[in-house]
Amino acid sequence: MKSPNLFTRSIRTVRHAVAATAAALTLSLSTTALAEPLKIGYSDWPGWVAWEVGIEKGWFDEAGVEVQFEWFDYVASMVAFSSGQLDAVAVTNGDALVTGATGGKNVMILANDYSNGNDMIIGVPGITSVADLKGKKVGVEIGFVSHLLLLNALEKAGLTEADVELVNVPTNETPQVLASGAVSAIVAWQPSSGQALDLVPGSTAIYTSTDEPGLIYDVLAVSPQSLSANKAEWEKVAKVWYRIVDYIQDPATQGDAVTIMAARVGLSAEEYMPFLQGTKILTLAEAKPLFSKADGFASLYGSSKIADDFNVKYEVYKESQDIDSYIDGSITLGLE
Repeated sequence: MKSPNLFTRSIRTVRHAVAATAAALTLSLSTTALAEPLKIGYSDWPGWVAWEVGIEKGWFDEAGVEVQFEWFDYVASMVAFSSGQLDAVAVTNGDALVTGATGGKNVMILANDYSNGNDMIIGVPGITSVADLKGKKVGVEIGFVSHLLLLNALEKAGLTEADVELVNVPTNETPQVLASGAVSAIVAWQPSSGQALDLVPGSTAIYTSTDEPGLIYDVLAVSPQSLSANKAEWEKVAKVWYRIVDYIQDPATQGDAVTIMAARVGLSAEEYMPFLQGTKILTLAEAKPLFSKADGFASLYGSSKIADDFNVKYEVYKESQDIDSYIDGSITLGLE
């Protein structure tokens, strides 16, 4: 399958890139908060590519909100947001914390989706469960979302990180490393995870993000200044988002939606469909409970706290973040 560099959702890379531009944040955001149109940065992940449906259909114009969507590589979108070039950006909930900790303060107002199988732990032939990893080498890019997925899988299997030997491997190189025999398993997201399965006959996905719904949420994060100054406009954006979701999930229109999304990243609808299937795009009814405060992955608060603990432990940033200040469910909860 053609690889359009999907799913480059980094933690450490974001931290360094954002920190380099944070000095200009305050002045820039004071300017963009009141600017028109609302500028939204998005990148190559199905839950964000979905915005393309609303753009193509002209639904933002119909809703009476002026928006300007800007397409980025993922890390570049973080930098653009932190330097005040954007009013909002599409990120994972964990990376929203990273961005805020390094200067790009933000508030998550929409939960677009969660990873539902695109992120995987893949074992070579003979490795059929996470328990089989004990004493084995595992290739993973340390400090990335994949690392968090691995730690969660080990814990559920009654193991700890000390029970395996981590080999730090860039995610896009994990298929080749698995094929080389240097490790017994790798952790990666699509398209690298799919490439690994294709490259190593008999390899198996022994754990995926399907096994822990809510470990990786993908959200729309807005600058506090823009949210305060333009809340009514952001409510219109949210209404268009759920119109998009309904269009994607309706069997009668899903084909058209997937065609629009696939075209944005240079794929056919047939090639793109598996990526969409590995992403749980959330309906309004499914998203609303996520904004209730609770521990664990069924809450955006709980999931973000787990990500925060991970980020501090692995020195992505030094100080724990105030999770409550990063989440505002009032728009989502106010929709019918």
